[in-house]
Amino acid sequence: MRNLQRVDTLTQADCYVSLWLPTATRERSRTKTVRNSNNPVWNETFYFRIQSQVKNVLELTVYDEDFATPDDHLLCALFDVAKLPIERTVILYFKPSPQAKEELEVEFKLEAASGPHEVIATNGVVVCRELCCLEVEVAEKMQQKSKKELSLTVKGSFEGTQDITLGPDGVASPSGPTKFHYIKYAEPTLDVMLPKKRRYHPVSPLNSVPFVYLHLQTHNCSCHQDLDMRFGFNLCSEEMAFLGKRKKYVASALKNVFHLQQDLQDCEVPVVAIITTGGGLKSMTGLYGSLMGLKKLNLLDCVTYISGLSGTTWTMANLYRDAYWSQKDLDWHIGEAQKHATKCKMGCFSMDRMKYYNKQLCQRKEEGYRTSFIDLWGLMIEYLLNDGKDPHKLSEQQEALCDGQNPLPIYVSVCVRDNYSTNDFKEWVEFTPYEVGLLKYGAFVRTEHFGSEFFMGRLLKKVPESRICYLQGMWSSIFSVNLLQIWGLSHSSEDFWKRWTQDRIEEVDEEPVLPTRPHELRTRMYTPPGPLASFLRGALTDRFSVAQHHNFLKGYQLHNNYMENEHFCRWKDTVLDSRPNQLVQNSDQLGMIDAGFFINTSSPPLLRPQREVDVIIYLSYTTGSHTSTLDKAYKYYSEQKIPFPKISLTDEDKKNLKECYLFQDSDVPGCPIVIFLPLVNDTFREYKAPGVKRCCSEMEEGQLDLTSRCSPYCMFAVRYTDENYRRLLKLSEYNILNNSQMIMQALQIAMQRRRQKMC
Repeated sequence: MRNLQRVDTLTQADCYVSLWLPTATRERSRTKTVRNSNNPVWNETFYFRIQSQVKNVLELTVYDEDFATPDDHLLCALFDVAKLPIERTVILYFKPSPQAKEELEVEFKLEAASGPHEVIATNGVVVCRELCCLEVEVAEKMQQKSKKELSLTVKGSFEGTQDITLGPDGVASPSGPTKFHYIKYAEPTLDVMLPKKRRYHPVSPLNSVPFVYLHLQTHNCSCHQDLDMRFGFNLCSEEMAFLGKRKKYVASALKNVFHLQQDLQDCEVPVVAIITTGGGLKSMTGLYGSLMGLKKLNLLDCVTYISGLSGTTWTMANLYRDAYWSQKDLDWHIGEAQKHATKCKMGCFSMDRMKYYNKQLCQRKEEGYRTSFIDLWGLMIEYLLNDGKDPHKLSEQQEALCDGQNPLPIYVSVCVRDNYSTNDFKEWVEFTPYEVGLLKYGAFVRTEHFGSEFFMGRLLKKVPESRICYLQGMWSSIFSVNLLQIWGLSHSSEDFWKRWTQDRIEEVDEEPVLPTRPHELRTRMYTPPGPLASFLRGALTDRFSVAQHHNFLKGYQLHNNYMENEHFCRWKDTVLDSRPNQLVQNSDQLGMIDAGFFINTSSPPLLRPQREVDVIIYLSYTTGSHTSTLDKAYKYYSEQKIPFPKISLTDEDKKNLKECYLFQDSDVPGCPIVIFLPLVNDTFREYKAPGVKRCCSEMEEGQLDLTSRCSPYCMFAVRYTDENYRRLLKLSEYNILNNSQMIMQALQIAMQRRRQKMC
């Protein structure tokens, strides 16, 4: 290090360098400390065995060592190892900025590793590496008079640390070998903590552990063909089979609705999807009415997908208990929903109910879940929507899809990170009766395995599938808000806070400049926020409660070319996307919240190109501005370069919204037709049915207050009167029926486009 600026008032710096390459080892390496020098020289060599198909970013951090206070951070360089030429020594100089005099000199040499090549599996975004299992058996060297406790640790392994107890009779507890699963070529160490010593001992030589024998055995785990999760961006085989069956229903329905002379061929059948916004009890009731309207128009069988978030997931979860709900009259389901929407909710705070909550949460914890307030909220939703305990599970909804008899339900959530706002970090998660997956990574687990513990694609600890009420708590959590979210409600930008709290990362050129290929990251200098800024950032971004589920991506690493992958780039929208060490940090838990905290739409899973959606029926039940939510969705998809029609609403439209709008952009390949149906009270004031005017005595029926602060349909309303429920149901049904021609026009355009593709 040269020309280091004075950081201590009275003395020169006491510098050391920390080296971190998490794709090679979970251990951080560091040099010795050079005392009292602003031009320290270390002359130390460190070796890392790397996988060239993985994105390896070495973090070189220079610290000034302090005894009384935390070590001062002086410089941090993030260097993409893929830029190094092979079999040639290069000396590089890293500067905090082009103008800085300080520079860190590092000598690199990249060599081909000896031995067999590692067999990996990859989808071009994430990499699944070879896995090994270490089995450790403990036996006593000599008879002990009392129990002895050992802690065995393999850093970077799935298990981490495990405790062993040796009884006076020489029997180890737990019995049998202790297993550690780890990346084969990460070459971790086994550390043993002795009783009352509070320090770790490496296992070699084994006789350094004074009173036990350790018998070690390693073996390779199953091959990549036996992974317990799906690794790709295509639709799963079950969904593909469903689509083949559903097309028959859709083709028959379209033939009847449009009085076609001939049957539609499979390639002529458009894919129609319903997407929704959240809105609590209002969105739950509104979706019932909209579906009832589509049912009366014989258009419900034309729909292939229904996606929901927040309150609309309550409707969907209720309907899909019935395997043939869309083939029946919806009156019974709507009557049941009305009974629960209008009942007194104070019973959820009764003593008996509190005991029930406690029992259920204790049971959930025993099953292996990390419980949070969101789980309690899920149990309260269970009471709000049911007569008793709801045993229903998401995977059981497969029965409602076995013959293609209903649209495929998709439930939407977003994954978030601590210390980051939702705008800065969110990753879309989709839930279907078949799979749960993160869109950006192309990683999916079986729905019944969501919540179980995975490592490197293997299911290592299975836990029982969650009841759906716990998922509803997550999908519709109002308790995941933070101060920055509240600030965003009254201000259009977070720039003010970011200026003071965000990480500072500046791209620089190392010297000499190495040739950079498209997939290689430029060298960057990282400056973390100071203590005050870190405190402010934590306070602003901290969420009251977040649903925690075991991270099924644990162990995965990013492919060297992930930033150029078209599937990843489609959903690349976080500040960590170009920081691979932080993006896939192998955390134990995924934090998930209501998708309404971002742009309040359930549309992302339906814009996956593999689903080939032709028509979107966009049902908006939001309590806030309908156009604001739609504008945010359009802006987001434009930035992501995802085909979505331009939203052309005049200022007059925004002030006085009509019931239905049609948006299309035929010049953009793959762009769906969007039928936008905001829940507004427009012609319903004067018409009780399409073309049927109200008489004077019926005018009161059409007066619904949907927007004022005193509205009975506000976001936090948990109880409606029978009259309010019925009016809202009728309004949402009427808005569908009154705009049937526009919906049918969109379907005709979609069929015509399909025929043109055939030509």
